[in-house]
Amino acid sequence: MKPQLLILFLLASIYAFPQFKLTPEQESIRTEINKKTQTDYNTILQQLGITEIRPGANGNDPNAENAANYDETKADIYTNYPNPLIFNNGNPVTTAEDWQTRRLEIIADFENEVYGKLPENIPSVTWHIIEEKEENIDGIAVTRKTLEGKVDNSSYPEIEVNLQLSVSTPSNIKSPVPVMLMFGFSFPDWFPKNTFPQQKNAWQTNLLKQGWGFADLKAGSVQPDNGAGLTKGIIGLTNKGKNRTPEQWGSLRAWAWGASRVLDYFEKDNLIDATKVGITGHSRYGKAALVTLAFDERFAIGFISSSGAGGASLFRRNYGEVVENVASSGEYHWMAGNFIKYAGPLNWNDLPVDAHELIALCAPRPVFISSGNKGDNWVDPKGMFLAAVKASPVYELLEKKGIETAIFPPVETALIKGDVSYRQHNQGHVQTPNWETFIEFATRYFD
Repeated sequence: MKPQLLILFLLASIYAFPQFKLTPEQESIRTEINKKTQTDYNTILQQLGITEIRPGANGNDPNAENAANYDETKADIYTNYPNPLIFNNGNPVTTAEDWQTRRLEIIADFENEVYGKLPENIPSVTWHIIEEKEENIDGIAVTRKTLEGKVDNSSYPEIEVNLQLSVSTPSNIKSPVPVMLMFGFSFPDWFPKNTFPQQKNAWQTNLLKQGWGFADLKAGSVQPDNGAGLTKGIIGLTNKGKNRTPEQWGSLRAWAWGASRVLDYFEKDNLIDATKVGITGHSRYGKAALVTLAFDERFAIGFISSSGAGGASLFRRNYGEVVENVASSGEYHWMAGNFIKYAGPLNWNDLPVDAHELIALCAPRPVFISSGNKGDNWVDPKGMFLAAVKASPVYELLEKKGIETAIFPPVETALIKGDVSYRQHNQGHVQTPNWETFIEFATRYFD
């Protein structure tokens, strides 16, 4: 399901069914968040000197003037992509040592123009175990820990940030185990609580059967998922409640920072093999997972699900979600303020980097790019595949295997022989159907 359609479904459900009805307080919270978001968006536009933004693609109305394009013949507006193996001065990258230098150039471009820079002095995190108990999941004995990571807010006590984490590991294995860390979804503050029942996830059982663990970091506990929240969360704390400036980090980098703090904790937990920790996320959290893997080289593997623009999908393609959508008031908070320029005075081709270089930053570590089919065109499945193809020369330079073909495969074809892998399942905007393939891929590195 497209992100807009999911939101519309949730909103429509509120009005169609009594159990979804907003209370006056919830309605007030939603209205206030929207108002503060627009105010913050206007502030960043003013800082950038931008007076007009091009509209994003409309994924809901195929007859709209700005309807999202799903015609492959119209997708490749730009064909000249940045080359990750060419230095900014035009010289070629020919060795692994060269790549380490080139990698820093690419990181700088992503930080300056796309995801933003981290502050120099981010406060420390102290982890506390809130609860530890034994559970049984499908006949497997599991140790489950619930933790809170308290961020030092002594510099600005008005804002508290407490990272919410749960970790489950098989109890019958006495040696440290690999763990997959997932960005967990949090409904907005105004949404009715306990709206949907908890669902059993087969992928968790399958991980446990492999002798691996799983963990869930609530992304919203690190940084709110709206523009109004940019003066809250870890971004707000480091800015002491003030508006950010255009070069500063957005929510994707903030969520990635939170995942890195979880890995800090894992390095001290004797139940976990911190050298075999993977990162995963779906949709916006797929974007965050790829950013995490790219910027923190300690993560061993990535399962990047339906991440779309701002994740694994190429910015220069006109298919589904485009730059203007990510730069809009509904999504700009994910990125640095500077990114908005590419939906206004500049265009997509002016970006100094693209998604294939984000994937290249993950090299030589393995990455699995995942997408759906029916209802998942918004994230441009082929654009993500092409990004994997364009990232592969970096893996090959580092004596790893790139993706096994440059030809877009049929749906449900698993390309998992290389260290860059891809599969498009035949369901919609969901992650679950590709877990089995990912586990098969990951066993090469975790077992």
